[in-house]
Formats: sequence, C-alpha cells, structure tokens
Amino acid sequence: MRAWFRVRSFTSPHRKIFVTAGGLLPLALASLLLAGCSSGSSESAGKKKGKKGGDAAPVVTARVIRRDVPVDVIAVGNVEAYNTISIRPQVNGQLMKVFIEEGDYVREGQKLVEIDPRPLQAQVAQADAQLAKDRAQLQQAVANLARDVANEKYAREQAARYVSLFEQGVVSKDDRERFSSNADSLTQSLQADQAAIESAKAQIQADQASLDNIRLQLSFTTISSPIDGRLGNIAVKAGNIVNANQTDLMSLAEVAPIYVTFSVPEPRLPEIRRFMGTGNKLPVEAKSQDESGDGERGELTFIDNNVDATTGTIKLKGTFQNADRKLWPGEFVNVSMRLTLQPNALVVPSPALQTGQDGTYVYVVRDDKTVEMRSVTAGIRVNDILVIDKGLREGEIVVTEGQLRLAPGSKVLIQGNGGAEGGIGTGALQAVPAPTPAANGKQGRPPQS
Repeated sequence: MRAWFRVRSFTSPHRKIFVTAGGLLPLALASLLLAGCSSGSSESAGKKKGKKGGDAAPVVTARVIRRDVPVDVIAVGNVEAYNTISIRPQVNGQLMKVFIEEGDYVREGQKLVEIDPRPLQAQVAQADAQLAKDRAQLQQAVANLARDVANEKYAREQAARYVSLFEQGVVSKDDRERFSSNADSLTQSLQADQAAIESAKAQIQADQASLDNIRLQLSFTTISSPIDGRLGNIAVKAGNIVNANQTDLMSLAEVAPIYVTFSVPEPRLPEIRRFMGTGNKLPVEAKSQDESGDGERGELTFIDNNVDATTGTIKLKGTFQNADRKLWPGEFVNVSMRLTLQPNALVVPSPALQTGQDGTYVYVVRDDKTVEMRSVTAGIRVNDILVIDKGLREGEIVVTEGQLRLAPGSKVLIQGNGGAEGGIGTGALQAVPAPTPAANGKQGRPPQS
C-alpha cells in the first residue's frame, strides 16, 4: 500500500509532490542512527577526557597509623538484681503498721511492717508462768530428797541397833525385820525423789524451749529488711489479715552490687577462657541503650556450664558495684567486655575498606596524587576503626570518602581540614591535611562534584 503526502512547493503553488513511504522511512531511520552514534561518541570522549585529563576527583583521606587496639566482645545484656527476696509473714495476724513506702531504698535491719503482737505476748506471759511453776516443783523435789535422806539415815541406824539387840537375845526376830524393812523402804524413796528432781529439770527445759519458741514467733511480728535493697510494690496494706508463709507482702531487690547477664557466640568461648585462665579479671562495661552518660564498669564473674544448643551461645554474667544505681533490674544494656589489647596494630577508618570481586581493597594515594587499588586483609573492627593485618604500611594515605569516583590511576584532590593522626578513643581517624592547587600564587578552590 502506498502512502501519499501533499507538500506545498515553494516554486509553484499549483505543483504537487508525491513521496512514497518506502523511500521516506529509511532516510529518517538513518538520520536517527547517525545522531545517536555521534552523541555517544562525544559523551564517551568527554568521560575519558574527564577521567584522564586534568580534572581531579575530590576525596577525603586518612593516614595509616599504629595504635594499641582493644579486643572487645560486644553484646546486648540484661540487668538482674543481685538478690531478689519475696517478703512473707511467718506468723498469722493483723497487719498493724507499715513503716516504709513503695520504692524506698532500705538498709539491712530496717523495720518494714509490724503484725499485731498481743496474742503472742499473752502466750509469752503464760509460758513464763509455767516455767516459774516447774522451777518451784524442782525446788520441792530437792527438799523432799533432803528430807528422805535424813529419814533413811535414821532408819538404817535404828535397824543396825535392832540387829545387835537380836543377836543378844533382847528383841525378837520380828522387831529386827520390821526396822530393816523400814530402812529399805526409805532407800527406795530416795531413788523416787531423785527421779522427781530429774523430771522437774526436764520439764523446765521443755518450758524454756516453749518460751523461746513463742518469743521467736513474737519477734516475727516485726518484719525487718534482711538486706540492703529497693522495695517494690506493697501488696497488703495496714489492717489486713495475713497468713503465715502464704501472703506476699512485697518484694525486695538488691541492686548494689548487681548482675548483667549476656550471651556470646560459642566460638568466642575458648578465647574468653584463655584470657580468664591467666588469673586476670576481664573488665566489662555496660551502657544504657541510648548510650547516654558514662558506662558502669564491672568484671566477668560467671561462665555458664553449658552452651545453649538452640542458639549456639553461652551465657556470661558480669558483676557491677552500681554505687550510683545507674543499672536497673530488667533493663537491656549494651555490654562491652575487653579481652586484651592488640599492640602496635595498623589501623585505618572503617569507610576506607571496599569490597570487590577479588576481595577487600583500599585506594592508596601516591605521591603524585594518583590512586592505587590495593588488596588488603582486614582484622578486627573497633567502633569506626579497622585493623589491617596485611597490605598496608605505616604512614601511607588511604581514601575514606569518594571511592565511587575513582579508578586505578585516577588523580585526586584531597579535601578537608583533617589531621595526620587519628584517635582510637574518639572512634575514628581524622582526615589527612593536604595543600590545594594554587593558581597565580593564590589558593585554588576544589572543583564542585
């Protein structure tokens, strides 16, 4: 099918020009292809000129330095009270007085509550009276013994005289036997008196034990704090009836010292045990989740006796003095445990390390302000500091920002005020200072990226 187009002629308004579609379309496509190739060639040439020409890529750099790098174990931990005690009464009765408020810090021995002591006070008075009665009975038994000893002595002497008179034929045999039997009877009375004394002594001991028990029960009517700690919610108010060993009055948590429990991966266990085996206490620092303020410092005091098979971690526990009560039972904290220091390690800022198809690398700035892409072996990371085990030398300059604009051999323009040294304590190395290009004896401005 032909497509007909009417075009107005400039020479003759009455002339018609007919162009077929088969002739017009190839011409249009050829024009577009030529324009695209020309544009692509120009753009590619421009890029090559910018890459290898006088334009330098702006970058931020840092110098490779040596530092003693701490080897830390980082984890999230949970704060636990050193001791948690549930306060329950040991006697039945009415709660008469509450001496504290909810949430108070209390000292060991401080009064907490008082249960009605009057029933037990009456029992103490009754036990005292019983003890006094039994002591009087003991004295009576001792007096009976003394009396019977005297009677027995007189009866023995009288029986001996009648035996002598019987031998002389003065008295009858019946009289002799009667006085001898009387003396034997009094001897048995002495043994009964001695048994009565022992029984009275035993009764006194029982009375004393009963009295001591009642006094102990009476002492339970006043409940005092067994440790230094912080009180929780008071569940029972004054006037209520409490039952022995059943009613929960309140809870008491010991928060100074305090525990922080955290877990570390199983592969770190041999390392931790090795450093603990030297006799050193591994320091542990705990900070709140928002990292505000100084952390609380303690030491590792517990390693669990088994690895959790479900998570592949092992539970550790650090003890903190918590004198300022910064750590609170139940809260989550960031935990850092220092194993050792890696002395004289080569360090760079973490952003300097890049990852490619052949592994990790950094861009090293040469003296002529061109960059070299160098493969490195990275070690441990501490905050924003990275240890380089292999591939760099002290004093070399590496790129920390602007790597996306670089290729091996690219020229760079070092930006930033910076400093030649970086501080481990601040968490990052500072930028390396470098002069900017000068034009006509004046400081030049870096090109805008």
